[in-house]
Amino acid sequence: MASYPKVVKKLILSPGLLVFWLLFTGINIAALGITKPRPKVLVFSKTMGFHHSSIAAGNLAILKLSSENNFDVDTTTDASKFTIENLKHYAAIVFLSTTGLSSQLFTDQERLALTQYIKQGGGYVGIHAAADCCSDWQWYGNLCGAYFKAHPAQQLATLNIVDSTHVSTKHLPHQWTRKDEWYNYKWMAPDLHVLIKIDEKSYDAGPAAMGADHPMAWYHNYDGGRAFYTELGHTDESYSDPLYLQHLLGGIKYAVGKR
Repeated sequence: MASYPKVVKKLILSPGLLVFWLLFTGINIAALGITKPRPKVLVFSKTMGFHHSSIAAGNLAILKLSSENNFDVDTTTDASKFTIENLKHYAAIVFLSTTGLSSQLFTDQERLALTQYIKQGGGYVGIHAAADCCSDWQWYGNLCGAYFKAHPAQQLATLNIVDSTHVSTKHLPHQWTRKDEWYNYKWMAPDLHVLIKIDEKSYDAGPAAMGADHPMAWYHNYDGGRAFYTELGHTDESYSDPLYLQHLLGGIKYAVGKR
């Protein structure tokens, strides 16, 4: 076994100083078994409105992504997990097709915990019906970036990737045709960095159509934290589609803080 100077034995009592000393002297930290903790993500899928059957497939897909990409996941429908102390353990929170008013989903203390989590630099990922959630709480709407209005029947449509530099879109074709349930929005935040728009000429958007400027995925900084939203993910098939899964993984990486 390698013999290190006595100073190392003293520094073991102070992990921060030990790591600094090892870096300074060039000793291989990995060889000593000192590793950076894996980030942990909380997937929240409580529904008090419409319940998407794809939530089950979504949970399984994110668990699989975590096992392949060096992060951990907890899944829950229990809003009591939203405490200031508990949320400190998570690098990001995923709202997986959550639905319902905030007064139905959370207590006042649970809402406070979420706001404090974001203010302290936490990450948020909204998937599909996360935009049909907490319409009575404007802070959440600002975080997610939009509120759902209506959708036509599920159908094929063409998505235009307007930013191919982001970790969630750099693998995608510039025009991406897929089947999903396409949302129209009644309100959108003004400061969004849009990643994907839908071409309304490629499908029937219905009477609530938004026109040429119809975002489908975006990210932004909000109230101290990082927020990513993708409208895609209504169908079970989404969660076995490699292009979609890489898109979702990129959004999680952004929210965690890995660009």
